Amino acid sequence: MPMFVDRLNYVDMQKMGLKLTAEEIYSINNSSMKDAIVGLASGSEPDGYFCTGEIVSDQGLLFTNHHCGYDIIQQHSSLEHDYLNDGFWAMSFSEELVNESLSASFLISMDNVTDSIIPFLSDTMSEGDRRSKVREIRDRLEKALSEDGKYNVVVSSFFEGNEYYRFVYQVFEDVRLVGAPPSAIGKFGGDTDNWMWPRHGGDFSLFRIYANKENKPAEYSKENVPYKPKNFLTISLKGYQKEDFTFVFGYPASTREYLTSFGVDMIANKENPIKIMLRQKRLDIINDAMNGSSRIRIQYTSKHQGIANGWKKMIGETKGIQKLNAVASKKEYESRFQKWADSIGSQQSAVGSRQSLNGTESRIISLLQEFKKCYAEYLPVDMASVYLTEAGMAIELVRFAGNFYELDTLSKKREAKDENILKVVEKMKKNAKTFYKDYQKDIDSKIMKEMIAEMMNNMDNDYLPMIFWEIEKKYKNDFSAYADDVYAQSFFADSIKLRIFLDRYKRNDYKKLEKDPAYKLSRSIYSRNEQDVAPYLLIFNGKIDSLQRIYMAGQMAFEKDKRFYPDANSTLRISFGKVDDYKPADGIYYDYYTTSKGILEKEDSTIYDYAIDPKLRNLLITKDFGRYSDKDGTLHVGFIASNHTTGGNSGSPVLDANGYLIGLNFDRNWEGTMSDLMYDPDQCRNITLDIRYCLFIIDKYAGAENLIKEMKIIE
Repeated sequence: MPMFVDRLNYVDMQKMGLKLTAEEIYSINNSSMKDAIVGLASGSEPDGYFCTGEIVSDQGLLFTNHHCGYDIIQQHSSLEHDYLNDGFWAMSFSEELVNESLSASFLISMDNVTDSIIPFLSDTMSEGDRRSKVREIRDRLEKALSEDGKYNVVVSSFFEGNEYYRFVYQVFEDVRLVGAPPSAIGKFGGDTDNWMWPRHGGDFSLFRIYANKENKPAEYSKENVPYKPKNFLTISLKGYQKEDFTFVFGYPASTREYLTSFGVDMIANKENPIKIMLRQKRLDIINDAMNGSSRIRIQYTSKHQGIANGWKKMIGETKGIQKLNAVASKKEYESRFQKWADSIGSQQSAVGSRQSLNGTESRIISLLQEFKKCYAEYLPVDMASVYLTEAGMAIELVRFAGNFYELDTLSKKREAKDENILKVVEKMKKNAKTFYKDYQKDIDSKIMKEMIAEMMNNMDNDYLPMIFWEIEKKYKNDFSAYADDVYAQSFFADSIKLRIFLDRYKRNDYKKLEKDPAYKLSRSIYSRNEQDVAPYLLIFNGKIDSLQRIYMAGQMAFEKDKRFYPDANSTLRISFGKVDDYKPADGIYYDYYTTSKGILEKEDSTIYDYAIDPKLRNLLITKDFGRYSDKDGTLHVGFIASNHTTGGNSGSPVLDANGYLIGLNFDRNWEGTMSDLMYDPDQCRNITLDIRYCLFIIDKYAGAENLIKEMKIIE
């Protein structure tokens, strides 16, 4: 955590090569590096961030990954202006594209509020009462520093609820698209190379933060001007060598390093295999459609990326867990923990001063047995949840129709005013416009047939949606015939029919809605989840959270001399390591960097992911690299280091010992994707896009000299 760099990490970082002071990295009273880092989200009051960005000019220009801006680039794209395929470059402020739902948050300050929360809690509370009390105190602590909405204040839990910290953010909502390379550059290698090393994609995009004339956050206005940041990063063209110190500054989303063997086993060996199988079926259908149509490729490329990213990550994660023998390793640790727990009994004095167990010593003894029992009870409900979410709710028509539950319930309320019903109808019209823009019912119909079959054949009957018994009776489990009827009869499958329904909607038309086959399927799936799965998951998760909180405190007492790091929770973090190669398996060695030579070697015009943009090919063949080549004359594309990163770190700056920007973090190696559960410094590598390749694309390929001049670049 940035506020602890000076106390916990600075000496180690210095020994590894850091040349900055701790104050230069993180300071409350003075401008520091933290003031150049932003969390990217889609709302004005985010409590988490999907990606990270960094400011690189005194006019609010920021870098992030191409895949972080992908949805936005796709939203601006059409057959007439295909920015995904052709790229986009604003040559002036006036050409930058406005985005309806993108915000950038700067951390203003953070403080420890544990003593304002923990004394008011006790382990005699139910998990529900505990959460309510935490929420009550948290709301008060957040409101105290919000200055009537001027700041977004978030109180977050650390160490499984044993500590709490408060974060004060300034949120800017006018963030505009400035530049993005074509997908043939930004997504080169596509899903084939995703999570893999070596990599050769130019995964970056550019945005700009706008403010009002007082340099304060403001909603979009033509009167807004480029934001003047407190700090911005200097870019270095000097490059790097093996063993060079690097650090990553960003907003990692979630890790679970302190799970028990039962938790790791459930994720890697029970949940992941089912999710992988279901996603593979969806991807196969979407791939076939995208390969046959440019229009469908534009419509579905972002959806495909979202499905494939998790699919491939889960495959690598499971392999990594198995390779590390992680479950057995956790069990060995738990055996030692149990011996310690047995030895302390109820003796408070044996706990140690590092971490108080707050009167839970007696539960420590039976803690692991409680975990085992809880996970055994949890498993059937968890498996039902996997099928309902990854199969049933993966059907686009099911999700879309599910949004109309609000209209259904409101229409049946006698006290509901017609004007309020009309507002919901108008909202549904707006949602429909967005939905149909990127929807193909033929694709969705094929997915429905596969997903329903998997649910019927593999789900526990106790959790199967009730409509499936109707399908079995009426269609004799002919899921293809059932799906064909749904898409032929439902007005949700036809934009014109739905528009007519909404244009003519009256209060009693909820009856027509409830008879619609797509809506009936959607409600059956969602109601099964809401009534019979989600409540029990909440109970089991509450039990596990309670046990995990005690287990975390127990681990910190058991190893009172160990330096513990809190799991990622979408708050600002620093990770540090060294540029380094690795050996994923016997006889295989991966170097620590890649060059443009690899782009040409991978070229295959018959495969979309490996088609090279003609202009880029010419620049690479002629070696027209400008000032962006390495000292050996090659153009570096990417490099790897041993920094611990996860989702949310995408777009994070990778910095050298002087704090200069040398790359953009964009991925992890496949062999290291298990790092969310267990980090292995020999195998885990963060994959970084060399900043020199970004600048080469901006300058030599796009000719956007206006952007190059804006940045502070040192040779």
